[in-house]
Amino acid sequence: MSKINHNLSTKKKRQIRVRSKIHGTALCPRLSVFRSNQHFYLQAIDDDKGLTLACANDLDKKKKFIGTKTEKALVIAQEIAKQLKVKKIKQLVFDRSHCRYHGRVRAAAETLREAGLKL
Repeated sequence: MSKINHNLSTKKKRQIRVRSKIHGTALCPRLSVFRSNQHFYLQAIDDDKGLTLACANDLDKKKKFIGTKTEKALVIAQEIAKQLKVKKIKQLVFDRSHCRYHGRVRAAAETLREAGLKL
């Protein structure tokens, strides 16, 4: 038996706990949220096929975004909502990963709900 003790961080434990309860399909994909200190990413993922159906982040249009991080998240959420409407997806499973539901994550979720998507 190995004597190496592998301890998981609190962040990783929270991520595993959240992901164990959700699963995305083609009709109801998983909306994965990742936020770093500077950037914000959203992906709509079909877990059955392992495909990313839509994605948006603030890296490509870095010069256009002037404002707070929360305002950037709102723009990213509006952008992915447009992509999902084109693909006729109306319902999502929200995967906040290790992030708490406040700030940028909450602003993005509320923007998607206002856009007509069901989370």
